[in-house]
Amino acid sequence: KEMVVYLDELQRPNGLFYHAPDVPYFWARGNGWMAVGMAELLLSTPEDNPNHARILEGYRLMMKSLKDYQDKSGMWNQLIDKADCWPETSGSAMFTYAMIKGVKQGWLDEAVYTPVVRKAWIALVGHIDENGDIAGVCEGTNKTNDRQFYLNRRTLLGNMHGQAPVLWCVNAFLER
Repeated sequence: KEMVVYLDELQRPNGLFYHAPDVPYFWARGNGWMAVGMAELLLSTPEDNPNHARILEGYRLMMKSLKDYQDKSGMWNQLIDKADCWPETSGSAMFTYAMIKGVKQGWLDEAVYTPVVRKAWIALVGHIDENGDIAGVCEGTNKTNDRQFYLNRRTLLGNMHGQAPVLWCVNAFLER
């Protein structure tokens, strides 16, 4: 029920979520939590649940928008819809995970989304250093209605906000 409230109140017509109702920026990791949350709910909610169809609708709308905003490098930017922002790994890994699950579960068209996932995964692997740490993870971010605030966020190496979603992707690839 809570996810449906988020979808009805916070999801924008393009399928993405503002960082907060009063902060009109599509922050990557904030959207990543929504993408992963919907995928996990779809996995655990029976199809006859009255909220399942609405969550699937919101999920597909978000995945379509993410497909369209994927950078030519394969990543998604710190502010998803802003081409002048830097690529952010934690959100990118979360989107990749949600898409892997969607393709494997049949929620997404395999022919359309497999190339998106492949491109994203190859890009993510390129951000892993010789110690297994992922670079380009946005530091913890409170909400603020200031575009420059998001652009000025530091990136961290090996931060669990990025490490964990990369490992989720590995696990999702290995599942049948």
